[in-house]
Amino acid sequence: MNAAIPLADEVEDLTDEQIASLLKDAELRLRAAEAVPNTSIPKLSSFKVPKLHIQNVPRPYIPSAKNIARTDPSLLVSQEQRHLSSNPRRVEDPTQLKQAIQMIKKATAGPDWFNLPKTVLTSELKRDLQLLRMRSVLDPKRHYKKDQGPLKFKPPQFSQVGTVIEGPTEFFSARLQNKQRKKNFVEEVLYGGTSRFKSKYSEIQEAKTSGRRGHYKKLMAKRLGKGKKALKIF
Repeated sequence: MNAAIPLADEVEDLTDEQIASLLKDAELRLRAAEAVPNTSIPKLSSFKVPKLHIQNVPRPYIPSAKNIARTDPSLLVSQEQRHLSSNPRRVEDPTQLKQAIQMIKKATAGPDWFNLPKTVLTSELKRDLQLLRMRSVLDPKRHYKKDQGPLKFKPPQFSQVGTVIEGPTEFFSARLQNKQRKKNFVEEVLYGGTSRFKSKYSEIQEAKTSGRRGHYKKLMAKRLGKGKKALKIF
């Protein structure tokens, strides 16, 4: 049962009975509000706390042993950071690093050519390349493709010299003896050259020595030999 709320000017005229009735009404309203369940707040019984796996729990940074807390230094800093801090780091100039990479790339012909190294021109290699360039002189019966390059000798930018090794089935058919093995092409040609090459070499040497003392002595020996034979015949 609700009583009328008195105005501000009538508060002084309230009797003890009216004050008691107001307090009673307020107490009834509080009990009614507590009796109505609040659906907006979930009950704690609906929540399920997951179980903890002891094996997957990380080690604490500050373990305690015999009521004494101690810090584990291995967990504070990782092994990678410890390695970086203990070893000095080398700071390289990006321009010099780029130049070094370009020099490495220019040192070979690239992966498309199996990283063929740059040519190191030595005197032996230069003679071999000149011999290959003039290979048509050694045997006139063999015809090779003409070199369309410049007349002046120019070595290749990338090259590599190797040794041909016979297979295990060619022991009797294609095996070279040790005395037949030579270091370069020039020695092989000089060792087993054709008769034309030998005659050409003798012609060149005779032309070079013409007019000298050795050439004159040979010429006189031939003439005297022919004269003696002629005298003996007559």
